[in-house]
Formats: sequence, structure tokens, C-alpha cells
Amino acid sequence: MNENLFSSFITPTMMGLPIVILIIMFPTLLFPIPTRLINNRLVSAQQWLAQLILKQMMMMHSPKGRTWALMLISLIMFIGSTNLLGLLPHSFTPTTQLSMNLGMAIPLWAGAVITGFRYKTKASLAHFLPQGTPVPLIPMLVIIETISLFIQPMALAVRLTANITAGHLLMHLIGGAALALISISPTTALITFIILILLTILEFAVALIQAYVFTLLVSLYLHDNT
Repeated sequence: MNENLFSSFITPTMMGLPIVILIIMFPTLLFPIPTRLINNRLVSAQQWLAQLILKQMMMMHSPKGRTWALMLISLIMFIGSTNLLGLLPHSFTPTTQLSMNLGMAIPLWAGAVITGFRYKTKASLAHFLPQGTPVPLIPMLVIIETISLFIQPMALAVRLTANITAGHLLMHLIGGAALALISISPTTALITFIILILLTILEFAVALIQAYVFTLLVSLYLHDNT
């Protein structure tokens, strides 16, 4: 069991070629483009949920920030669907890869920061030096604020990676324990299996919550710069 503990996090290959691109594109099939005058229940539910989330996120944004609406709703739908598909047995979760999460976090963070420096230069520079700072502390505070600014995309990526990876590892360990206890103590194995079911339900919630948190933090970075 210990040898296969991290096997689900290895990038899958076919004929020696990585197929992670196909896995990343697969969630788009879950959101079909409506082609009918009257949509079915699934498409209507998806549209209602997307509009509800988008309305809540865009409430605090200026007109310039609302131009990112399509980007943010696409981001939360992609991360949420990818996390949920990763809970299926023998599946690969791209969001457990720090490189992929950094690939999402850094461009979005950089776009928000560049937008702030372009349209709100004085306000963006003012974040590096709070008002009323004593003169001897100015160099130290500028360094601290600069580090905190550049650590934001890393925090975004690490938070998503750690939460999804930890949940998968815990499910793997509890599942292996339940399987090993069947022949030793069926009662204990049953209790462990119930815990596994409850943990799986929790992971479904975590998959959606982490998608929302990632997108919400990007939205807050955008709000601070527009």
C-alpha cells in the first residue's frame, strides 16, 4: 500500500506520451453549449448556478473589473469540475500538481497587478508603504510588502494543491485500512468504511469550496487593483 500511495498523483501516459492535456480538456464536455430554444434541466441548473456565483463575485467590482467576469466564471467551473472528476476511482486530478496550479495562479495574479499599476498607479504603489509609517521602518516595510505581494500566487497554488492532495491521501489510507481490517475485525472494518463514506462526502464539499476560494481570492486581487 505504501508503494502505491502516491501513484495516483503521477501524470498518466499513453504510449510514452503524457495525456494530461486530454484530461484537462475533458471537463469542458460536462458543460454543453445550449443549442435549443428551451434548455433541459441540466443546462438550466448550470446556467442558474453560474449566474448566481457570478452575481455574488461581481457585486463589489467596478465596471473595469467586471470585464473579467467570463474569465472568473470559467475558472471556477474548470477547477470545480476537475476536482470532482478527480474523486472518481482510478482517475487523475490535475489540480494536485503544483506546476499546473502555479500556471493558473501566476498569469491571473500578474494580470491583476499589471492592471492596477496601469490604471491605479498611485494607489498600487501606496500599498507598499502604509500611511503614517515611521521613517526608520520605511525600508523594512517596503521589503515586507514586496515579498507579500510576490508570495500571493504561490499561496494560491499551494493552498489548492495541499487541500486536494491531503484529501486524496487520507481517502487512500482509510480505504486501505478498511480493506486490511476485513479479515481481522469485520466490525472495525465496517466502522472504518462508514468513516470513508463520510470523508468522501466531505471531499465533494472541499472540491467545490476550494474552487470557490481560489476564484474568490483572484477576484479580491482584481478588486484591489481596479
